[in-house]
Amino acid sequence: MTVVRGAAAERDRGTTGVRATARIAARADGRGGTALPVLESDGPLALRRTRGSGDATRVMLVGAMSGPLGGDRFAVEAEVGEGARLDVGSAAATIALPGQARGEARYDVRIDVAAGGELRWLPEQLISVKGSDLAVSTRVELAAGARLVFREEQVLGRAGEEPGRLRSRLTLLLGGRPLLDQEVACGPGSPGGWDGPAVLGGHRALGQLLVVRPEFADKLTEPRVLGETAALTPLAGPAVLVSALAPDALRLRRVLDQALAELDGRGGASPDIR
Repeated sequence: MTVVRGAAAERDRGTTGVRATARIAARADGRGGTALPVLESDGPLALRRTRGSGDATRVMLVGAMSGPLGGDRFAVEAEVGEGARLDVGSAAATIALPGQARGEARYDVRIDVAAGGELRWLPEQLISVKGSDLAVSTRVELAAGARLVFREEQVLGRAGEEPGRLRSRLTLLLGGRPLLDQEVACGPGSPGGWDGPAVLGGHRALGQLLVVRPEFADKLTEPRVLGETAALTPLAGPAVLVSALAPDALRLRRVLDQALAELDGRGGASPDIR
């Protein structure tokens, strides 16, 4: 992984942190493909269109400087219109670092998908470095008939390192009705027991996979365990949630990839992260 520093943005950081919002809007182009009328980078959040697959358009988020650091306020907003297909990934892991500015950093993601639109949101991991303080908030709003694949992975500390403080909230609404609203807090200063058997059980990588498809309304996957520390849970709507813990990022990705392959009809044996 790489951390790229942008000199101008670093100079602007000062004691208050950087404010940056990147925006993506995807629309059906009328020819069976997807156009990007809005692809707006900002400061450390650089968006790049890359080669997609089929009629989907692909956008990569490229870090143009280190961060988020203390005091930073980053946000990414994505809107997918009716009939559009958008894939979003990232070029490298996001690394939460301690900074000169006091106070927590924030990273907000806002997603809106119209009926008949499809979004696959598959970024690389978020790594919480010792001494960092980051709050992540993700809000996904889907119209009825929208399709979604959303992956979130968080790694507590680099190899052999204690984590920073990390708070993460994920909210999913379908047709204005909440399907999921959950929050987790880990690291120094978090509520007691976050590293105990009822939460992480000593693991340092945690992740979840959300899949929303209209056809799930007629035939929803049954709940089941996936290995020793992962589970698939149907939500109260055409959606499923896969939650997983693992000793490291590699094994976490393996179980989430296998779960997605099964849901896509491409899987073999049930995933196991042992």
